[in-house]
Amino acid sequence: MCGIIGIVGKSPVSDRLVDGLKRMEYRGYDSAGVCTVFDGQLIRRRAEGKLANLVNVLKTDDAPGNIGIAHTRWATHGAPTTSNAHPHATGEVALVHNGIIENFKQLRDELTARGRTFESETDTEIVAHLVSEQVEAGHSPADAVKAVLPRLRGAFALAIAFRQFPDFLIGARLGSPLVVGYGDGETYLGSDALALAPLTQKIAYLEEGDWVIVARDGAQIFDKDNHPVEREITTSGVSAAQIEKGNYRHYMQKEIFEQPIVVAQTLSSYIRPLEQTVALPQMDFDLAGVKRITIVACGTSFYAGMVAKYWFETFARVPVDIDVASEFRYRDPVLEEGGLALFISQSGETADTLAALRHCKENGQTIAVVVNVPTSSMAREADLLLPTHAGPEIGVASTKAFTCQLAVLAALAAHLALVKGKLSAEEEREIVRHLIEAPAALNAALAHDEDIAAMAHLIAPARDVLYLGRGPDYPLAMEGALKLKEISYIHAEGYASGEMKHGPIALIDEAVPVIVLAPSGPLFEKTVSNMQEVRARGGKVVLISDAEGIAEAGEGCLATIEMPTVHPLIAPLVYAVPVQLLAYHVACAKGTDVDQPRNLAKSVTVE
Repeated sequence: MCGIIGIVGKSPVSDRLVDGLKRMEYRGYDSAGVCTVFDGQLIRRRAEGKLANLVNVLKTDDAPGNIGIAHTRWATHGAPTTSNAHPHATGEVALVHNGIIENFKQLRDELTARGRTFESETDTEIVAHLVSEQVEAGHSPADAVKAVLPRLRGAFALAIAFRQFPDFLIGARLGSPLVVGYGDGETYLGSDALALAPLTQKIAYLEEGDWVIVARDGAQIFDKDNHPVEREITTSGVSAAQIEKGNYRHYMQKEIFEQPIVVAQTLSSYIRPLEQTVALPQMDFDLAGVKRITIVACGTSFYAGMVAKYWFETFARVPVDIDVASEFRYRDPVLEEGGLALFISQSGETADTLAALRHCKENGQTIAVVVNVPTSSMAREADLLLPTHAGPEIGVASTKAFTCQLAVLAALAAHLALVKGKLSAEEEREIVRHLIEAPAALNAALAHDEDIAAMAHLIAPARDVLYLGRGPDYPLAMEGALKLKEISYIHAEGYASGEMKHGPIALIDEAVPVIVLAPSGPLFEKTVSNMQEVRARGGKVVLISDAEGIAEAGEGCLATIEMPTVHPLIAPLVYAVPVQLLAYHVACAKGTDVDQPRNLAKSVTVE
């Protein structure tokens, strides 16, 4: 995840900005930069690679000034070059940005038609130009930001500096966290409280849609409708672990809410928004020659692989086998020449999966790895490394790593279909457009958190819970059941909806809640038919669907959870949110240890 820090200070800020970036190194990054406002100028310094490179730049070419912004960047739109590094600037405005601007291409085309020129490939630079246009036309910075924010679709956190206004910064957030820190004659912005820890312990968390004017004597916060609001100022804890959790009760809750931003960052590494194409890392083998894919993974990663099987076979028409890693080697699998073995892991160190990888390598398979730790053992042994950009995941039950895996796998499936000749260029562009919509859809799903929390008490007393889904929602049903088992200790199972009548229906009674995942679409009627079989036998149904689905089939359900209407391609990412939140709130209702459930470890490094 990218990191943001801003300081409106009473003494030089560049060293403190770099210190703040250092405290966010745990997020991962591949370039960094600072920009200060000094003597009527925007002083900008950037560097590829590690923060040490930026420090060296500042040693020879400092950035004076008592106000500034800084950023560490994961390469998203565009390669990890100096020109793509943040802050991005015009003659009047500099800004840093976490997230993704979905309508970036449309806005860039508009700006280009008006004669604006760009020095980077990023989506961020268009925001700088939009704000700059307003300022150059004589509008105040606040009015400029008010005019621009409604034009941005996606998920973002912004910190903006203005050449002519050296006494304040403006920040804004939508789907990406941003905090305000209050000091003695200084005020700060940061991606999280950890970035601000040595500067202040007094923190206010901006809420969804908020924007803020940060001056030395404090901050003016406005809501999404531009009304002045007060946000509670809290005292952050003294330990880094407490600070990193922010204003969330648990790491798992924080990580669930990080999904719009980390999925945006992950997707941005695999798509070229200007061309609206998928872009994979360089590889030294012919992907078009792949005849069969063997997917191997464990736990939640296995369910991501199950979703990917649908995508690979539907889009690319390539046959796919999928195995639980702990069973794979022991069934003596048939591995055909020209096969691609795809391994999915959060840590890249899972013992079963790593052993399966080496078995495939010994048997002549090309190795691809989807992993959240690009320096891990699996990553080092891969022919094709496909990193997710979820950032550190502290909660044992995986949430954001899962949705980032799905994002990478969707991009891989689309690219494979293209090189196989099963997808036209226009169809690829359509897929990219839907992928770009995913972060905002995740944000819309998270907006139902309170509704899910309010009905969790209906599920908490149960001893058994069933989850049902069809197509790609079947793996989501299994993932939902796994989440509930992991953190609430309620026995739960996920089934393909059509399999109910082949045995599990015998379990149905009024004490067994049944969670049904059924977005409207071609499989909806079949799923609802299976749901009615449950209700006819006294089962209590919780229906997770969109507005159309709930209107058609929600009557008589124990509860309904409404999701945004989305394209079937991104539905698995979006429907992961309600099953995660339901498990989380049920566990909270039961009082279990959400972040460190009994008997479980984050990375299983023994067979």
